[in-house]
Amino acid sequence: MDQDQHKIEWRGDVPVSARFDDPYYSLDNGLEETQFVFLEGNDLPQRFRDGFHVAELGFGTGLNFLATLHCWRAAQVEGVLHFTSFEAFPMPMDDLRQALEAFKGLPTGELTTATGPDLPTYLHGSDFTLSIIHGDARETLKPWDGAADAWFLDGFAPAKNPEMWSEALLAEVGRHTAPGGTFATYTAVGDVRRALDTAGFEVERVPGFGRKRHMTRGRLR
Repeated sequence: MDQDQHKIEWRGDVPVSARFDDPYYSLDNGLEETQFVFLEGNDLPQRFRDGFHVAELGFGTGLNFLATLHCWRAAQVEGVLHFTSFEAFPMPMDDLRQALEAFKGLPTGELTTATGPDLPTYLHGSDFTLSIIHGDARETLKPWDGAADAWFLDGFAPAKNPEMWSEALLAEVGRHTAPGGTFATYTAVGDVRRALDTAGFEVERVPGFGRKRHMTRGRLR
């Protein structure tokens, strides 16, 4: 492992990866970005049901998971939400806790009260399960035995982290999507859209969040 893989820099209260020189979420409003791109982009909470499974490339600070759990609870869905995230460079828990201090309205305690200095691999509550699969998703996604109803594609920017957006990895995303499943991502890069189309999705470029003109969403054919 590289010495600097966990190094975090801060722009105000927003953590930035020194490795990829990219913020973990929008400098303007990370929570609103998550709600717009990943929740609305996957037609949530309208599609929620008992056993609904969200999968994600890039756990980061856990903001997407917490926003999803908050949305699930606000929608008063009966049952259990399953959330699986693939993370190659887990953020140290101290940095994660500091990042989440800005999001007082979310159920951050479900994550920040985990003991130890390292990001856990599994947490559960009365209405959720959270699995964080550590390691390179190019190696860890293929043997995963799950199938997601909704994918959050949230790796660092394709120009800075191209491995997370490779055609081979996105093909695995398609293979690990339940019938009628969807994806959403903040990026609208042409190579990513074409790879997702090849992976079996009907791909749509739509208006993006904030300063981003476009984002991408889609549904498995």
